[in-house]
Amino acid sequence: MAFRLFDSKQKQVVDFEPVRPGEVSIYHCGLTVQSAPHLGHIRKEVVFDVLRRWLTHLGYHVQIVANVTDIDDKILNKAAAQGVPWYALAYHFELELHKAYAALGCLPPTYEPRATGHIPEMIELIQAIIDHGHAYAAADGSGDVYFDVRSWPAYGSLSGQRVDEMQPAEDAAPEGKRDPRDFALWKGYKEGEPLTASWPSPWGRGRPGWHIECSTMSGKYLGDAFDIHGGGMDLKFPHHENEMAQSQAAGRPFAKYWMHNGWLTMAGEKMSKSLGNTATVTEVVKRYPARAVRLYLLAPHYRSAVELSEAALEEATAQLARLDSFFNRALDLVGELDPGPIPAEFAAAMDDDLGTPAAVAVLFNEVRKGNQAIEAEDIGEVARVLATVTSLLNIFGLNPLSATWQAAGGAGPDLSAVVDGLAQAWLDERKAARDRKDYAAADAIRDLFADLGLKIEDTAQGARWSL
Repeated sequence: MAFRLFDSKQKQVVDFEPVRPGEVSIYHCGLTVQSAPHLGHIRKEVVFDVLRRWLTHLGYHVQIVANVTDIDDKILNKAAAQGVPWYALAYHFELELHKAYAALGCLPPTYEPRATGHIPEMIELIQAIIDHGHAYAAADGSGDVYFDVRSWPAYGSLSGQRVDEMQPAEDAAPEGKRDPRDFALWKGYKEGEPLTASWPSPWGRGRPGWHIECSTMSGKYLGDAFDIHGGGMDLKFPHHENEMAQSQAAGRPFAKYWMHNGWLTMAGEKMSKSLGNTATVTEVVKRYPARAVRLYLLAPHYRSAVELSEAALEEATAQLARLDSFFNRALDLVGELDPGPIPAEFAAAMDDDLGTPAAVAVLFNEVRKGNQAIEAEDIGEVARVLATVTSLLNIFGLNPLSATWQAAGGAGPDLSAVVDGLAQAWLDERKAARDRKDYAAADAIRDLFADLGLKIEDTAQGARWSL
Protein backbone atom coordinates (compact mmCIF):
# COMPACT_ATOMS: atom_id res chain seq x y z
CA MET A 1 0.00 0.00 0.00
CA ALA A 2 1.41 3.40 -1.00
CA PHE A 3 1.40 6.31 1.40
CA ARG A 4 -1.84 8.30 1.29
CA LEU A 5 -2.65 11.64 2.86
CA PHE A 6 -5.61 13.96 3.32
CA ASP A 7 -5.01 16.93 1.04
CA SER A 8 -6.67 19.96 2.62
CA LYS A 9 -7.11 21.62 -0.76
CA GLN A 10 -8.78 18.66 -2.48
CA LYS A 11 -10.53 17.82 0.81
CA GLN A 12 -10.00 14.09 0.37
CA VAL A 13 -7.44 11.35 0.94
CA VAL A 14 -5.18 10.98 -2.10
CA ASP A 15 -2.22 8.84 -3.16
CA PHE A 16 1.02 10.64 -2.47
CA GLU A 17 3.21 11.17 -5.55
CA PRO A 18 6.26 13.35 -4.95
CA VAL A 19 7.26 16.10 -7.36
CA ARG A 20 10.70 14.51 -7.72
CA PRO A 21 10.89 10.67 -7.54
CA GLY A 22 12.54 9.39 -4.39
CA GLU A 23 12.56 12.79 -2.70
CA VAL A 24 10.06 14.52 -0.43
CA SER A 25 10.13 18.26 0.18
CA ILE A 26 8.13 19.58 3.13
CA TYR A 27 7.62 23.13 4.32
CA HIS A 28 5.74 23.90 7.50
CA CYS A 29 5.28 27.33 8.97
CA GLY A 30 7.45 27.95 11.98
CA LEU A 31 6.67 30.29 14.82
CA THR A 32 6.47 34.03 15.08
CA VAL A 33 9.02 34.27 17.88
CA GLN A 34 7.17 36.69 20.16
CA SER A 35 6.85 34.51 23.28
CA ALA A 36 7.61 31.02 24.57
CA PRO A 37 6.04 28.18 22.52
CA HIS A 38 3.14 26.27 24.01
CA LEU A 39 2.00 22.70 23.41
CA GLY A 40 -0.42 23.89 20.74
CA HIS A 41 2.53 25.08 18.67
CA ILE A 42 4.66 22.03 19.32
CA ARG A 43 1.92 19.55 18.42
CA LYS A 44 2.57 20.57 14.82
CA GLU A 45 6.30 19.99 15.27
CA VAL A 46 5.69 16.50 16.66
CA VAL A 47 3.23 15.63 13.86
CA PHE A 48 5.67 16.59 11.12
CA ASP A 49 8.55 14.94 12.95
CA VAL A 50 6.65 11.62 12.92
CA LEU A 51 5.73 12.17 9.24
CA ARG A 52 9.37 12.80 8.42
CA ARG A 53 10.49 9.64 10.25
CA TRP A 54 7.86 7.51 8.50
CA LEU A 55 8.64 8.81 5.01
CA THR A 56 12.34 8.25 5.69
CA HIS A 57 11.53 4.67 6.72
CA LEU A 58 9.70 4.26 3.40
CA GLY A 59 12.95 5.08 1.62
CA TYR A 60 12.44 8.71 0.66
CA HIS A 61 15.10 11.35 1.01
CA VAL A 62 13.22 13.93 3.08
CA GLN A 63 14.06 17.62 3.10
CA ILE A 64 12.10 19.64 5.63
CA VAL A 65 12.22 23.42 5.98
CA ALA A 66 10.57 25.31 8.85
CA ASN A 67 10.96 29.07 8.98
CA VAL A 68 11.37 31.49 11.86
CA THR A 69 9.27 34.67 11.60
CA ASP A 70 11.53 37.15 13.37
CA ILE A 71 9.97 40.39 12.09
CA ASP A 72 6.28 41.08 12.64
CA ASP A 73 3.88 43.62 14.16
CA LYS A 74 3.49 41.49 17.30
CA ILE A 75 7.24 41.31 17.83
CA LEU A 76 7.63 45.08 17.41
CA ASN A 77 4.75 45.82 19.77
CA LYS A 78 5.91 43.43 22.50
CA ALA A 79 9.50 44.62 22.28
CA ALA A 80 8.38 48.24 22.59
CA ALA A 81 6.22 47.40 25.60
CA GLN A 82 9.13 45.64 27.29
CA GLY A 83 11.68 48.29 26.34
CA VAL A 84 14.01 45.90 24.53
CA PRO A 85 15.26 45.79 20.93
CA TRP A 86 12.89 43.87 18.69
CA TYR A 87 15.65 41.64 17.36
CA ALA A 88 16.78 40.74 20.90
CA LEU A 89 13.25 39.72 21.87
CA ALA A 90 12.91 37.64 18.69
CA TYR A 91 16.24 35.91 19.23
CA HIS A 92 15.43 35.15 22.88
CA PHE A 93 12.25 33.33 21.91
CA GLU A 94 13.90 31.65 18.94
CA LEU A 95 16.20 29.99 21.48
CA GLU A 96 13.14 29.04 23.54
CA LEU A 97 11.67 27.43 20.42
CA HIS A 98 14.82 25.36 19.93
CA LYS A 99 14.65 24.24 23.56
CA ALA A 100 11.06 23.12 23.02
CA TYR A 101 12.03 21.15 19.88
CA ALA A 102 14.78 19.38 21.79
CA ALA A 103 12.69 18.82 24.91
CA LEU A 104 10.16 16.77 22.93
CA GLY A 105 12.70 14.89 20.84
CA CYS A 106 12.02 16.58 17.49
CA LEU A 107 14.74 16.27 14.88
CA PRO A 108 15.96 19.69 13.73
CA PRO A 109 14.74 20.80 10.28
CA THR A 110 16.99 20.35 7.29
CA TYR A 111 17.11 24.12 7.33
CA GLU A 112 15.47 26.80 9.46
CA PRO A 113 15.62 30.15 7.63
CA ARG A 114 14.88 33.47 9.31
CA ALA A 115 12.61 35.97 7.59
CA THR A 116 15.05 38.85 8.11
CA GLY A 117 17.69 36.98 6.12
CA HIS A 118 15.59 36.96 2.95
CA ILE A 119 14.44 40.53 2.36
CA PRO A 120 15.98 40.84 -1.16
CA GLU A 121 14.21 37.66 -2.29
CA MET A 122 10.91 38.94 -0.86
CA ILE A 123 11.25 42.20 -2.77
CA GLU A 124 11.94 40.19 -5.93
CA LEU A 125 8.81 38.06 -5.41
CA ILE A 126 6.63 41.10 -4.71
CA GLN A 127 7.86 42.74 -7.91
CA ALA A 128 7.02 39.58 -9.85
CA ILE A 129 3.45 39.65 -8.49
CA ILE A 130 3.14 43.32 -9.50
CA ASP A 131 4.51 42.53 -12.96
CA HIS A 132 1.89 39.80 -13.38
CA GLY A 133 -0.83 42.33 -12.57
CA HIS A 134 -1.90 40.97 -9.18
CA ALA A 135 -0.44 43.54 -6.75
CA TYR A 136 -0.16 47.31 -6.49
CA ALA A 137 1.56 50.00 -4.50
CA ALA A 138 -0.88 52.01 -2.38
CA ALA A 139 -1.78 55.37 -3.88
CA ASP A 140 -1.79 57.11 -0.48
CA GLY A 141 2.01 57.42 -0.31
CA SER A 142 2.27 55.02 2.65
CA GLY A 143 4.77 52.80 0.88
CA ASP A 144 2.48 49.79 1.37
CA VAL A 145 2.07 47.16 -1.36
CA TYR A 146 -1.07 45.01 -1.48
CA PHE A 147 -2.15 41.82 -3.18
CA ASP A 148 -5.23 42.44 -5.34
CA VAL A 149 -7.54 39.57 -4.34
CA ARG A 150 -10.14 40.48 -6.97
CA SER A 151 -7.56 39.96 -9.70
CA TRP A 152 -7.03 36.33 -8.71
CA PRO A 153 -10.13 34.19 -9.46
CA ALA A 154 -8.83 31.21 -7.46
CA TYR A 155 -8.56 33.21 -4.24
CA GLY A 156 -10.42 31.32 -1.50
CA SER A 157 -10.02 27.88 -3.08
CA LEU A 158 -7.89 26.47 -0.26
CA SER A 159 -10.24 27.47 2.56
CA GLY A 160 -13.39 27.06 0.47
CA GLN A 161 -14.57 30.66 0.86
CA ARG A 162 -15.92 33.27 -1.52
CA VAL A 163 -14.28 36.67 -1.52
CA ASP A 164 -17.56 38.50 -0.88
CA GLU A 165 -18.06 36.47 2.31
CA MET A 166 -14.60 37.15 3.75
CA GLN A 167 -13.82 39.60 6.51
CA PRO A 168 -11.49 42.52 5.72
CA ALA A 169 -7.78 41.81 6.11
CA GLU A 170 -6.63 43.19 9.46
CA ASP A 171 -2.94 43.56 8.61
CA ALA A 172 -3.15 47.25 7.65
CA ALA A 173 -5.55 50.21 7.60
CA PRO A 174 -8.00 50.07 4.67
CA GLU A 175 -7.31 53.59 3.33
CA GLY A 176 -4.73 52.56 0.75
CA LYS A 177 -6.51 49.39 -0.38
CA ARG A 178 -8.66 48.88 -3.45
CA ASP A 179 -10.60 46.23 -1.56
CA PRO A 180 -10.63 45.82 2.25
CA ARG A 181 -9.74 42.13 1.77
CA ASP A 182 -6.49 42.94 -0.02
CA PHE A 183 -3.54 41.92 2.15
CA ALA A 184 -0.14 43.50 2.66
CA LEU A 185 2.90 42.23 0.80
CA TRP A 186 5.07 45.13 1.97
CA LYS A 187 4.49 47.58 4.83
CA GLY A 188 5.91 51.07 4.49
CA TYR A 189 7.98 52.47 7.35
CA LYS A 190 5.92 54.41 9.89
CA GLU A 191 7.28 57.17 12.09
CA GLY A 192 8.06 55.89 15.57
CA GLU A 193 8.99 52.39 14.42
CA PRO A 194 12.62 51.26 14.87
CA LEU A 195 14.65 52.14 11.80
CA THR A 196 16.39 48.78 12.19
CA ALA A 197 13.04 47.11 11.44
CA SER A 198 12.94 48.50 7.89
CA TRP A 199 14.80 47.90 4.66
CA PRO A 200 15.11 49.86 1.38
CA SER A 201 12.81 48.79 -1.45
CA PRO A 202 11.45 50.16 -4.75
CA TRP A 203 8.43 51.39 -2.76
CA GLY A 204 10.41 53.08 0.01
CA ARG A 205 11.74 51.83 3.32
CA GLY A 206 9.62 49.21 4.99
CA ARG A 207 9.35 45.56 5.93
CA PRO A 208 7.64 42.48 4.53
CA GLY A 209 4.11 41.35 5.29
CA TRP A 210 3.76 38.05 7.10
CA HIS A 211 2.49 35.95 4.19
CA ILE A 212 5.18 36.87 1.66
CA GLU A 213 7.86 35.60 4.04
CA CYS A 214 6.83 31.95 3.82
CA SER A 215 6.25 32.01 0.06
CA THR A 216 9.76 33.37 -0.41
CA MET A 217 11.60 31.00 1.92
CA SER A 218 9.78 27.85 0.81
CA GLY A 219 10.48 28.68 -2.83
CA LYS A 220 14.15 29.45 -2.27
CA TYR A 221 14.98 26.19 -0.49
CA LEU A 222 12.44 23.72 -1.91
CA GLY A 223 11.86 25.12 -5.40
CA ASP A 224 8.91 26.72 -7.14
CA ALA A 225 7.04 23.40 -6.84
CA PHE A 226 7.40 21.23 -3.75
CA ASP A 227 5.47 18.40 -2.14
CA ILE A 228 3.84 19.19 1.20
CA HIS A 229 2.98 22.44 2.91
CA GLY A 230 1.79 22.01 6.47
CA GLY A 231 0.79 23.80 9.60
CA GLY A 232 -1.94 24.15 12.17
CA MET A 233 -5.58 24.37 11.12
CA ASP A 234 -5.64 27.99 12.29
CA LEU A 235 -3.16 28.92 9.52
CA LYS A 236 -5.36 27.66 6.70
CA PHE A 237 -6.94 31.10 6.38
CA PRO A 238 -5.72 33.68 5.86
CA HIS A 239 -2.03 32.71 5.99
CA HIS A 240 -1.93 29.64 3.76
CA GLU A 241 -4.64 30.95 1.47
CA ASN A 242 -2.57 34.08 0.92
CA GLU A 243 0.67 32.16 0.47
CA MET A 244 -0.85 30.01 -2.25
CA ALA A 245 -2.49 32.92 -4.05
CA GLN A 246 0.56 35.20 -4.16
CA SER A 247 2.94 32.39 -5.15
CA GLN A 248 0.77 31.12 -7.98
CA ALA A 249 0.02 34.70 -9.07
CA ALA A 250 3.78 35.11 -9.56
CA GLY A 251 3.82 32.04 -11.81
CA ARG A 252 5.07 29.53 -9.25
CA PRO A 253 3.17 26.21 -8.84
CA PHE A 254 3.87 26.14 -5.06
CA ALA A 255 2.74 23.22 -2.83
CA LYS A 256 1.29 20.05 -4.36
CA TYR A 257 -0.36 18.89 -1.11
CA TRP A 258 -1.58 20.64 2.05
CA MET A 259 -1.63 19.03 5.50
CA HIS A 260 -3.21 20.73 8.51
CA ASN A 261 -3.16 19.39 12.06
CA GLY A 262 -6.05 19.96 14.45
CA TRP A 263 -6.05 22.31 17.40
CA LEU A 264 -4.91 21.54 20.89
CA THR A 265 -7.64 22.85 23.16
CA MET A 266 -8.15 23.66 26.81
CA ALA A 267 -11.71 23.79 28.14
CA GLY A 268 -12.97 23.43 24.58
CA GLU A 269 -11.13 26.46 23.22
CA LYS A 270 -8.21 26.60 20.83
CA MET A 271 -5.02 27.09 22.81
CA SER A 272 -3.69 30.56 22.05
CA LYS A 273 -1.74 33.31 23.75
CA SER A 274 -4.52 35.82 23.16
CA LEU A 275 -6.94 33.69 25.19
CA GLY A 276 -4.38 33.14 27.92
CA ASN A 277 -5.03 29.38 28.03
CA THR A 278 -1.52 28.25 27.22
CA ALA A 279 0.80 25.61 28.59
CA THR A 280 4.40 26.29 27.68
CA VAL A 281 6.52 23.29 26.78
CA THR A 282 9.23 24.09 29.31
CA GLU A 283 6.70 24.14 32.16
CA VAL A 284 4.85 20.98 31.14
CA VAL A 285 8.02 18.87 30.88
CA LYS A 286 8.93 19.88 34.42
CA ARG A 287 5.83 18.05 35.65
CA TYR A 288 5.62 15.14 33.20
CA PRO A 289 8.26 13.04 31.41
CA ALA A 290 9.03 14.64 28.05
CA ARG A 291 8.57 11.35 26.21
CA ALA A 292 5.12 11.01 27.80
CA VAL A 293 4.20 14.48 26.54
CA ARG A 294 5.36 13.50 23.07
CA LEU A 295 3.30 10.28 23.24
CA TYR A 296 0.29 12.33 24.30
CA LEU A 297 0.70 14.63 21.27
CA LEU A 298 1.27 11.93 18.64
CA ALA A 299 -1.19 9.25 19.74
CA PRO A 300 -4.40 10.96 18.46
CA HIS A 301 -4.85 11.40 14.73
CA TYR A 302 -3.12 14.56 13.61
CA ARG A 303 -6.30 16.04 12.10
CA SER A 304 -8.32 15.61 15.30
CA ALA A 305 -8.74 18.22 18.02
CA VAL A 306 -7.07 17.21 21.27
CA GLU A 307 -8.12 18.37 24.72
CA LEU A 308 -5.29 19.17 27.11
CA SER A 309 -5.84 18.07 30.70
CA GLU A 310 -3.87 16.80 33.66
CA ALA A 311 -5.73 13.49 33.40
CA ALA A 312 -4.67 13.07 29.76
CA LEU A 313 -1.02 13.75 30.58
CA GLU A 314 -1.17 11.37 33.54
CA GLU A 315 -2.62 8.65 31.30
CA ALA A 316 0.17 9.21 28.75
CA THR A 317 2.69 8.95 31.59
CA ALA A 318 1.17 5.63 32.67
CA GLN A 319 1.24 4.37 29.06
CA LEU A 320 4.91 5.31 28.76
CA ALA A 321 5.64 3.47 32.02
CA ARG A 322 4.11 0.30 30.54
CA LEU A 323 6.26 0.67 27.43
CA ASP A 324 9.42 1.29 29.43
CA SER A 325 8.71 -1.53 31.87
CA PHE A 326 8.69 -4.08 29.06
CA PHE A 327 11.57 -2.39 27.22
CA ASN A 328 13.84 -2.44 30.27
CA ARG A 329 12.92 -5.96 31.36
CA ALA A 330 13.54 -7.24 27.83
CA LEU A 331 16.88 -5.42 27.67
CA ASP A 332 17.93 -7.13 30.90
CA LEU A 333 17.14 -10.52 29.37
CA VAL A 334 18.48 -10.23 25.81
CA GLY A 335 20.46 -6.99 25.61
CA GLU A 336 20.15 -4.19 23.06
CA LEU A 337 19.13 -5.43 19.60
CA ASP A 338 19.02 -4.00 16.11
CA PRO A 339 15.56 -2.78 15.04
CA GLY A 340 13.33 -5.52 13.68
CA PRO A 341 10.69 -5.70 10.94
CA ILE A 342 7.65 -3.41 11.02
CA PRO A 343 4.34 -5.29 11.47
CA ALA A 344 2.07 -5.07 8.45
CA GLU A 345 -0.76 -3.64 10.57
CA PHE A 346 1.48 -0.81 11.74
CA ALA A 347 2.61 0.01 8.20
CA ALA A 348 -0.97 -0.02 6.92
CA ALA A 349 -2.04 2.40 9.64
CA MET A 350 0.83 4.83 9.02
CA ASP A 351 0.33 4.69 5.25
CA ASP A 352 -3.32 5.63 5.73
CA ASP A 353 -2.91 9.37 6.30
CA LEU A 354 -0.48 8.91 9.17
CA GLY A 355 -2.95 6.86 11.23
CA THR A 356 -1.12 6.99 14.55
CA PRO A 357 -4.06 5.81 16.74
CA ALA A 358 -4.11 2.38 15.07
CA ALA A 359 -0.31 2.32 14.92
CA VAL A 360 -0.03 3.03 18.66
CA ALA A 361 -2.48 0.18 19.29
CA VAL A 362 -0.16 -2.16 17.35
CA LEU A 363 2.76 -1.01 19.51
CA PHE A 364 0.94 -1.81 22.74
CA ASN A 365 -0.23 -5.14 21.38
CA GLU A 366 3.41 -6.04 20.75
CA VAL A 367 4.28 -4.99 24.31
CA ARG A 368 1.51 -7.26 25.62
CA LYS A 369 2.99 -10.18 23.65
CA GLY A 370 6.43 -9.33 24.99
CA ASN A 371 5.28 -9.32 28.61
CA GLN A 372 3.61 -12.70 28.08
CA ALA A 373 6.85 -14.03 26.60
CA ILE A 374 8.83 -12.80 29.62
CA GLU A 375 6.45 -14.55 32.00
CA ALA A 376 6.72 -17.73 29.89
CA GLU A 377 10.52 -17.36 29.81
CA ASP A 378 10.40 -17.58 25.98
CA ILE A 379 13.64 -15.72 25.32
CA GLY A 380 13.39 -16.06 21.55
CA GLU A 381 9.98 -14.39 21.50
CA VAL A 382 11.19 -11.70 23.89
CA ALA A 383 14.03 -10.92 21.48
CA ARG A 384 11.65 -10.79 18.50
CA VAL A 385 9.25 -8.43 20.23
CA LEU A 386 12.03 -6.19 21.57
CA ALA A 387 13.46 -5.78 18.05
CA THR A 388 10.00 -4.92 16.69
CA VAL A 389 9.18 -2.53 19.53
CA THR A 390 12.53 -0.81 19.00
CA SER A 391 11.57 -0.13 15.37
CA LEU A 392 8.17 1.23 16.31
CA LEU A 393 9.61 3.46 19.03
CA ASN A 394 12.11 4.80 16.50
CA ILE A 395 9.27 5.74 14.12
CA PHE A 396 7.47 7.54 16.94
CA GLY A 397 10.67 9.16 18.19
CA LEU A 398 10.24 7.51 21.60
CA ASN A 399 13.22 5.16 21.81
CA PRO A 400 14.90 6.09 25.13
CA LEU A 401 18.24 4.79 23.83
CA SER A 402 18.26 7.05 20.76
CA ALA A 403 20.82 9.81 20.41
CA THR A 404 17.97 12.35 20.44
CA TRP A 405 16.90 11.47 23.99
CA GLN A 406 20.41 10.83 25.21
CA ALA A 407 21.34 14.37 24.11
CA ALA A 408 18.20 15.75 25.79
CA GLY A 409 19.58 14.71 29.13
CA GLY A 410 21.34 18.07 29.51
CA ALA A 411 24.83 19.41 29.18
CA GLY A 412 25.74 19.01 32.84
CA PRO A 413 27.64 16.08 34.38
CA ASP A 414 26.10 12.64 33.82
CA LEU A 415 25.00 11.48 37.26
CA SER A 416 22.91 8.56 36.02
CA ALA A 417 25.47 5.98 37.17
CA VAL A 418 25.59 7.56 40.62
CA VAL A 419 21.80 7.61 40.88
CA ASP A 420 21.53 4.00 39.70
CA GLY A 421 24.16 2.95 42.20
CA LEU A 422 22.46 4.65 45.13
CA ALA A 423 19.06 3.30 44.17
CA GLN A 424 20.45 -0.22 43.77
CA ALA A 425 22.09 0.01 47.20
CA TRP A 426 18.68 0.77 48.74
CA LEU A 427 17.08 -2.07 46.76
CA ASP A 428 19.77 -4.46 48.04
CA GLU A 429 19.06 -3.26 51.59
CA ARG A 430 15.33 -3.84 51.02
CA LYS A 431 16.00 -7.38 49.77
CA ALA A 432 18.16 -8.08 52.81
CA ALA A 433 15.39 -6.81 55.10
CA ARG A 434 12.83 -9.05 53.38
CA ASP A 435 15.17 -12.06 53.56
CA ARG A 436 15.42 -11.60 57.33
CA LYS A 437 11.65 -11.02 57.48
CA ASP A 438 12.05 -7.43 58.67
CA TYR A 439 9.06 -6.30 56.61
CA ALA A 440 8.74 -2.98 58.43
CA ALA A 441 12.22 -1.97 57.23
CA ALA A 442 11.47 -3.18 53.69
CA ASP A 443 8.22 -1.20 53.62
CA ALA A 444 10.01 1.89 54.89
CA ILE A 445 12.40 1.74 51.93
CA ARG A 446 9.46 1.30 49.55
CA ASP A 447 7.75 4.32 51.12
CA LEU A 448 10.96 6.35 50.82
CA PHE A 449 11.07 5.62 47.10
CA ALA A 450 7.41 6.57 46.75
CA ASP A 451 7.98 9.87 48.54
CA LEU A 452 10.70 10.64 45.98
CA GLY A 453 8.34 9.89 43.11
CA LEU A 454 9.91 6.50 42.39
CA LYS A 455 8.24 3.13 41.94
CA ILE A 456 9.65 -0.28 42.89
CA GLU A 457 8.64 -3.23 40.71
CA ASP A 458 9.42 -6.78 41.83
CA THR A 459 10.26 -9.04 38.86
CA ALA A 460 11.62 -12.55 38.40
CA GLN A 461 15.01 -10.96 37.78
CA GLY A 462 14.85 -8.92 40.98
CA ALA A 463 13.53 -5.52 42.07
CA ARG A 464 13.84 -2.54 39.74
CA TRP A 465 12.96 1.12 40.12
CA SER A 466 11.48 3.71 37.78
CA LEU A 467 10.10 7.23 37.89
